[in-house]
Amino acid sequence: MKRSILFPLLLVLVSSVTGFAQSAQVDETEMAIKGIPRKGQRVSMQLDSKRVEESWKKQLDEQFGNKVKSDKGIYTMDQVVIDAISKTPLRVISKVDAVPTGTTIWWSIDLGNAYLSKDATPVQWKSAEGYLKDFSLKLYREDMAVQVMAAEKSLQQAQDQHLAVINKADAYKKDIDRNKQKKIEIQQQLAQNAAELQQLNNQVDMNLKEQEGARADIVNMRVALEAVKDRLSKIQ
Repeated sequence: MKRSILFPLLLVLVSSVTGFAQSAQVDETEMAIKGIPRKGQRVSMQLDSKRVEESWKKQLDEQFGNKVKSDKGIYTMDQVVIDAISKTPLRVISKVDAVPTGTTIWWSIDLGNAYLSKDATPVQWKSAEGYLKDFSLKLYREDMAVQVMAAEKSLQQAQDQHLAVINKADAYKKDIDRNKQKKIEIQQQLAQNAAELQQLNNQVDMNLKEQEGARADIVNMRVALEAVKDRLSKIQ
């Protein structure tokens, strides 16, 4: 019973960990934004796109506030400072897309004197790559925490169910003991009933004999009465 509940959850947890090792890779890719091709970074995650986009927008809003502009799923930020990448203001364009394997986050960063590029700006590239990986790691940890909580809840339910089954077995044992005791009591009652029946039969036999004796007494008394009457009638 517990295996049927928990085993699929364990498979989900294991597959999530494996998926993270595969999906936290950042690659360089080009995307057309409003018809303009832009080179940037993309990280893929095997997570629900709605949840990823909500978390990404929340992080951008908390870090950059009203500088985040959203237009049909495209996030634009002007004159923002991302300490992990550069101390100078940046222009960032980002987009979150749902893909068959999960979700991708793409961004293009204008460093002011150059666009983020693996070859042209390797230092900033590495820093931006770390930023996306850290975000991915945070989401995976949150997702794993939710799955762990679900697994713990299922484990508790399985333990409760196991305890209920044990308690049910104890109840069955008590019912069996009560049934055995009831059988003994019934057998004792049957034996007592049989003894009472025998006693009643004996009393019936004695009563029949008493009836015969009583009838004989009546006959004898009638004979005696007739004899008395006869003697009485002879007295002159």
